[in-house]
Amino acid sequence: MKEDKKIKSPIERRKFIKMLGTTVAGGSILATSGLMINKFVDGEADHYWQIDPQKCTHCGRCETHCVLSMSAVKCIHANKICGYCDLCGGYYRSNVKDLNTAAENLMCPTGAIQRKFVEDPYFEYTIDEDLCNGCAKCVKGCTAFGNGSLYLQIKRDLCTDCNECEIAKVCPSDAISRVPLAQAYKLKD
Repeated sequence: MKEDKKIKSPIERRKFIKMLGTTVAGGSILATSGLMINKFVDGEADHYWQIDPQKCTHCGRCETHCVLSMSAVKCIHANKICGYCDLCGGYYRSNVKDLNTAAENLMCPTGAIQRKFVEDPYFEYTIDEDLCNGCAKCVKGCTAFGNGSLYLQIKRDLCTDCNECEIAKVCPSDAISRVPLAQAYKLKD
C-alpha cells in the first residue's frame, strides 16, 4: 500500500519549478523578439532612401560617401525634357576646343553617358548604370548649361538600405530622406 502512495521528493518539485521558470523566461524572450520583429517590419522595412531632385545641389558626395564601393546613386535621364542637343552640357565639358568624343572633352569621368546620332542636329543620350559612379558632374553640367534632364537617384536594387544613410548625413541640401516603399521614385519627367 505504501508503494501506491509514493510521496514526491523535494528534488522533483525543484526540477518542476526550474522547468517552469525556464519556460516562462524563454517565452518572454520569444514574445519580445516577436514584437521587435513586427515593429521593424511595420516601420522601417517599408521605407527606403530617395533623393529629391528638386533639392539636390550636385555636390558630388553621393559618389564619395556611399558605403558601397560603387555608389548606389546613379544618374537618371529624363528623356521627355531632354533637348537632344548637339552641345550637351552634361556630355561635354565647358569650353571644349573641338566637339569630339575624346575623353578629355567629356564630362563623365567613367564614360557612363552614351551618345547616339538621331538626325541633324539631334543626339540621344543614355546612361550605362554599371559605369555610373554617382559623381553628379553630368547633372551639374546639364543643369547649368541645359534643361536639367539629368538628375541623381538612389537605385533600390543596389542600395543596402542602411539604417542611417552615410550620404544623407553629409548632404548639404538635405535632399536625401526615407520615403514609404509605396511611393514611386521622384522623377523629373
